[in-house]
Amino acid sequence: MDLIADMLTRIRNANQRYHKTVALPQAKMLKEIANVLVEEGFIQSVQERSEAQPQLVLELKYKGKRGKQRVITGLERVSHLSQRVYANVDNIPKVFSGLGICILSTPQGVMTGHRARKQRVGGEVLCKVW
Repeated sequence: MDLIADMLTRIRNANQRYHKTVALPQAKMLKEIANVLVEEGFIQSVQERSEAQPQLVLELKYKGKRGKQRVITGLERVSHLSQRVYANVDNIPKVFSGLGICILSTPQGVMTGHRARKQRVGGEVLCKVW
């Protein structure tokens, strides 16, 4: 099962329904991706719950007077289990001319495309968020 695609689908569905939180199964890669989304301002916070099964709880972020404007307008999985997509430092994609982010898994950890360009590293392109 593709945990990253499942994570993006859960966020997308909760975002469409204006839910405040999303629960995900706990995995190291999912936590790192969620931390990148918090750093970039796409979600409010990440919490770990250790109930019967450990979970990550993401608090989604909305803007506007009544909180009815979505911060995340789109999520797209780039690299799949059956077809991995890798990019060197010169081919890291830009999302909506820099308005969105792409998230990469590099030897230095999970980071945005912008940060990977600064550190001059490439890696597997996991997803795009805008």
